[in-house]
Amino acid sequence: MAQFTVNAQRFDPYKNFKFRVKWDNKYVAGVSKVSALKRTTEVVKHRDGGDPSSSRKSPGRTEFEAITLERGVTHDKEFEQWANKVWNFGSGLGSETSLKDFRKDLIIEVYNEAGQLAIAYKVYRCWVSEFQALPDLDANANAVAIQHLKLENEGWERDTEVAEPAEPTFTEPA
Repeated sequence: MAQFTVNAQRFDPYKNFKFRVKWDNKYVAGVSKVSALKRTTEVVKHRDGGDPSSSRKSPGRTEFEAITLERGVTHDKEFEQWANKVWNFGSGLGSETSLKDFRKDLIIEVYNEAGQLAIAYKVYRCWVSEFQALPDLDANANAVAIQHLKLENEGWERDTEVAEPAEPTFTEPA
């Protein structure tokens, strides 16, 4: 039976609002939303020729859903520069893409309420399939301009080297 270490002080699950995204060994500024990490494995149905009344099921291909990152529009060009590696307007016939380095690995880090790294996921071979530089602009709205980056990927896994943090305790001053 598997042995689990449990932080006896932690009862509540981690919240979804403390996170950071990293690529090229640096944190990406201003990411305010990351879509869910989701994978789906196809079901392959088959049956034995002598058993017409029931079928069996086994796993087939596994697909990893695209991940969408959102952030407010600023002068930071990280989203745009990565998107331009897949297609760059005006770059000349035959050189619209850069297949050399258009894929990147990502790390998504989740933090506890004390700001300690709690969980991390590695996302492999991502590339930009959709980039929204500006949202609909509306002079009557009261909202932040958000850009989107949709990332195709070839899989993800939990970073098992990130150990559960020891929750800090706060003592009252004497």
